Amino acid sequence: MDAVFQPVGRAIAQDGRYFIELERRWLDATLGLAEYSHIQVLWWFHLTDSEEARTCLVIDKPYRNGPDRVGVLATRGPVRPNPIAVTVCELIAIDEARARIEVAYLDAEDGTPVLDIKPYHPSSDRIRDVRMPAWCAHWPGCYEESGAFDWAGEFNF
Repeated sequence: MDAVFQPVGRAIAQDGRYFIELERRWLDATLGLAEYSHIQVLWWFHLTDSEEARTCLVIDKPYRNGPDRVGVLATRGPVRPNPIAVTVCELIAIDEARARIEVAYLDAEDGTPVLDIKPYHPSSDRIRDVRMPAWCAHWPGCYEESGAFDWAGEFNF
């Protein structure tokens, strides 16, 4: 199967603010999006995309407190068969004149292709009873607590 992706825009980090700069042809697709407080942003790990990264199946100790080896499908890191990331973002505003969406934070590099945007729906996106490995049980329990967490102390990549 040959998939063809058409990015809807790109990530912009500017003066401590974060935006998704849309290709103007996708602006009408945001109709109704401003009614949501949060969105899911799917983006491309374009800076680490390589044939080697796409064929890697197991990573040696990606997490400092984690096991010695972890399969790439059990991580959220950039090394994976299809280097797609997903980030839940608080939606600040949609600027139609500039064709961009402001979000509170987006952990993509400046210029990163944004593949898709979806509204966050608690009825399908939030899970009440989640099972996690013991080595990451101390991670924040929700998005709102993540900003103050020392994520840099958790990763080896």
